[in-house]
Amino acid sequence: MPNRRQFLTGSAAALGMATLPARPASADPGTSHRAPNIVVILADDLGYGELGAYGQRLIATPRLDRLSAQGLRFDQAYAAAAVCAPSRCSLLTGLHGGHAAVRQNPFDGPQGSIGDDDTTFAEVLRARGYRTACIGKWGFGPDEADQPSHPNNRGFEEFFGYIGHGHAHEYFPAYLWHNGEKTPLPQNEDGKKGAYAIDLIERHALDFIDDHSDEPFLLFLTPNIPHAPSDITDTSQYDDRPWPAADKGHAAQVSRLDTLVGNVVDRLTERGIDRHTLVLATSDNGPHEEGGLNPDLFDANGPLRGYKRNLYEGGVRVPLIAWQPGTVPHGTTDRPTPLIDLLPTLAELGGAPAPRDIDGLSAAALLNRTPTKPPAAKPPLHSHLYWSRNDPGSTKRANAVDKGRILKLAEAVRKGDLKAVRFAPARDRTAPDSQWQLELYDLAADPGETNDIAAAHPATVTELTALLRSSWTESHHREAFGISIHSPELSLPGQQFTVTVTFGNSSAHTWTDARLRLDVPDGWRARPASPRTADRLKPGSTLTATWDVTAPTDVAPGSRFPLRAEATATYDGKRLHHTSTRTTSTPPPPPTADGYLSDLDWVSATNGWGPVERDTSNGKKPAADGTPISFGGTVYAKGLGVHAPSEIVYYLGGNATRLTAVVGIDDFSAHQNSTGGTRARIFGDGVQLFDSGPLTAAGGPKGVDTDVSGVRLLRLVVEDANNNTSYDHTSWAAAYIKV
Repeated sequence: MPNRRQFLTGSAAALGMATLPARPASADPGTSHRAPNIVVILADDLGYGELGAYGQRLIATPRLDRLSAQGLRFDQAYAAAAVCAPSRCSLLTGLHGGHAAVRQNPFDGPQGSIGDDDTTFAEVLRARGYRTACIGKWGFGPDEADQPSHPNNRGFEEFFGYIGHGHAHEYFPAYLWHNGEKTPLPQNEDGKKGAYAIDLIERHALDFIDDHSDEPFLLFLTPNIPHAPSDITDTSQYDDRPWPAADKGHAAQVSRLDTLVGNVVDRLTERGIDRHTLVLATSDNGPHEEGGLNPDLFDANGPLRGYKRNLYEGGVRVPLIAWQPGTVPHGTTDRPTPLIDLLPTLAELGGAPAPRDIDGLSAAALLNRTPTKPPAAKPPLHSHLYWSRNDPGSTKRANAVDKGRILKLAEAVRKGDLKAVRFAPARDRTAPDSQWQLELYDLAADPGETNDIAAAHPATVTELTALLRSSWTESHHREAFGISIHSPELSLPGQQFTVTVTFGNSSAHTWTDARLRLDVPDGWRARPASPRTADRLKPGSTLTATWDVTAPTDVAPGSRFPLRAEATATYDGKRLHHTSTRTTSTPPPPPTADGYLSDLDWVSATNGWGPVERDTSNGKKPAADGTPISFGGTVYAKGLGVHAPSEIVYYLGGNATRLTAVVGIDDFSAHQNSTGGTRARIFGDGVQLFDSGPLTAAGGPKGVDTDVSGVRLLRLVVEDANNNTSYDHTSWAAAYIKV
């Protein structure tokens, strides 16, 4: 019988995720009056000054420069953060860094993720019949199929590329993901490197355009160039320059990005859809200096101060070019435009409702002018822009710009032309305002942020300090938008369980004729247990329906099955069609003899390694049997390693009677850093059975001896206990079940 790990690798195929479903009947027909195709190209660490259109003189970018000359160049476009993960999350969801789900790059722990409470611009457009694809770097964790943060579950029907943040640093990777399947790539042969990821990303992007040129589509194209390292297959364009290899490689990467953009535009033209396609090209933050690169050689930040990780303009102001022949006007705009504006802008252009509880504002009025139309109204302006920075990385130039404060928590706000940047005494956001160091700049007179005028404007400092405080919320509550499914993680053969589907309208407009349906696998039974329709869904309201679902009695243990929900409604005379898929599992066999938990098949594992590891993220070591764990020099057998927050779930089936273990911050983790603080808890069928209280390396581990009689589902949970997950490595040692 296959084990849990084998079930995971086959899950995407079981869900049918490898191919695109048929276009919903609600989509607009492919006519000249349909909504525009949209291509969003997001470069990785491309600085404000690295394109010819923005003043670059050493690196050739003729195709992007041509788009700028033929389209609209934004001179004050802003990434939502100075590093990639929070910037990309905000770009996708329309929330600034004080509200978004992902607010920092991963430290020494799990990657941030976009979950069911978030809505991406892909989900918004897909509901209006757009075919959607993310090709390139996704950048959120975990690096797994069939989980809420996977692109396929966040509105993108087609995905090819990197799921994880760290994996995207490899230009010659061993594999890339295609939807829910890992695709092995050719590796080193005869001393040569394997497949270059950018070439594969380009091929998939062009194929997507070919396949969907007769219907509205959204292509989110996210190549991981020119991020470090400066790896590329051909630097001949710059081989005659007296530059170090890293600089030649970087220049070649930027030019390869330019070629990629040009090839996409050429394919749109060949297909006759260039005039019907909006192309947006931008970057996720300022220029980097890793891998030996000298960004100053290229004047990569232009006239601005700062680099990647700095909250000065050079770290967050980015190029943004919009192009659509006959629609987007030629010229430039100085409207301060954060990339959180993408979601409402694309929604308006695509005729789709957007969530009302976002921070972005639509800039569609800037992009939709033709000679035959009267000038559009100006788009609304933001009352202020906000940025936050809490990052584990430090580089020489960025640290110098920050005057040695690169590892301190920082935040910035722009209101009008005034911008405040301030630094916490360390990483403590709760520190009194008097302990922060605040600087104030007038960007109109001083775009390079060289003259701190804070001392001369105490009233403005007070005002912007209050604005900084109010812009950050520890937990940002979201109204329900679109469709979500809630179902038990386990389905016992022959036993009924409840599935709840919620359809939320958090837009500013009333939806009508709302309907829900649930599809279950062949042989399963689903009986509606509540109404599934509503004549009207007002803003802020939801339609919730439940089904009683029963799995067949002969279903195989340890199998995974899809549950697919659909919701339809009418908005402004247009049909909306939302879908969501979740899986439920039949449990693996319960234990029949005394033994270690590490020898059992697990039901699910979040942020675990060793015997519950799904990939090779733990220092590139393979998943394996439980390893010995040491606490205070005493070695215990069969450890389960985890990181806060974490959860490991086992199916005991009511067979077990007692669980014993030792849990705490092990010697290896304490040696790495002694500041970890966690709390471990055990639940049986949702009832708490054990609570360790605070765990620290200095305080030592806690013993576990818990009655688990009759428990079917056992959960081992580790939580952060000191508001810092960076060093919260924890182990369950000698976890032993008696039957």
